[in-house]
Amino acid sequence: MFQPSQHDVRRFFCAAWHKHRNAAPMSALETLAALWIAEHPEYDAELADLDAALAADYRVDDGRANPFLHLSMHLTISEQCSIDQPRGIRAAVEALAARLDSLHEAHHQAMECLGGMVWTSQRSGRPPDGDAYLDCVRRKV
Repeated sequence: MFQPSQHDVRRFFCAAWHKHRNAAPMSALETLAALWIAEHPEYDAELADLDAALAADYRVDDGRANPFLHLSMHLTISEQCSIDQPRGIRAAVEALAARLDSLHEAHHQAMECLGGMVWTSQRSGRPPDGDAYLDCVRRKV
C-alpha cells in the first residue's frame, strides 16, 4: 500500500499547483489535484511556498484548517467515486451533488462522513467501516 509521508503530500500539492500555474505538463493525478486546488483560492499562498508548507503545523486548537488534508480528502473521494469503492459511493455522491447543485459542496458533505469513519476507526482500533461511511453520505441526500 502506498503511504506517502506528510512532506510527500505537501510537495505533491505544491508541485501540482506550480505546474498548473505555469502551464507545465502534469500527470492525471496532478491535473485532478489542480482542479480541486482551483476551487480553494484561499489556499493559494500556502501552496505557493513549498518551504513554508513543509514547516507549517496545522493544529485544531490553532483554528487553522489544514489545506493538504482537505485537498487529500477531495482526491480520496474523487478516487472512491471513480472506482465506486465502497460500492455505491459514486451514486451517493452524484445524488448529493444533484441535490446541492454542486459537486464541490457534495464533496464537503462527504468529507464529514469520511472524517468520521477515519476517526472512529482510529479510536476503536478496527478497520474503517465503509458501509457506515456510505450510509452517512446517503443520509445527506
